Amino acid sequence: MITINIICIGKLREQFLKDATNEYSKRLSKYCKLHIIELPDEKIPDKLNPAIADEIKEKECNNIIKHIPKDSFLIGLDLKGKQLSSEEFAKYIDTLSLTTSSITFIIGGSLGITTKLLNMCKQSLCFSKMTFPHQLIRIFLLEQIFRGFKILNNETYHK
Repeated sequence: MITINIICIGKLREQFLKDATNEYSKRLSKYCKLHIIELPDEKIPDKLNPAIADEIKEKECNNIIKHIPKDSFLIGLDLKGKQLSSEEFAKYIDTLSLTTSSITFIIGGSLGITTKLLNMCKQSLCFSKMTFPHQLIRIFLLEQIFRGFKILNNETYHK
């Protein structure tokens, strides 16, 4: 059984997001070992300038790097990443599972992830050209992983 890790910045504050995470975690337990590693976000000041933004991203990404599991295939979520259909995403996970026992998805904070961390990733993915809160992207990712496993197992799931 493949291990799926999700390293993400920021705690879920809203109960509905926690409930969705718990539900998808339960559903995914049939298909993979899921580990969600939730790391603290840095406080963003009201007067944000590029230097401070870079400093915040650097701190958050250095913390992410410390938590990356050894020998895991890294996928960063980034606005400039590749966009896949649900079927393509399922096939991608299936192909990866032939060569690795662990996949780690990285979701940065609200300012994104550094180029250094992106370069460590073997792939970057983008869910949409639209902007969403990073906490919501976590739910999107869990849903797509679940949908991917349903597709791979020829099981019905709503469209």
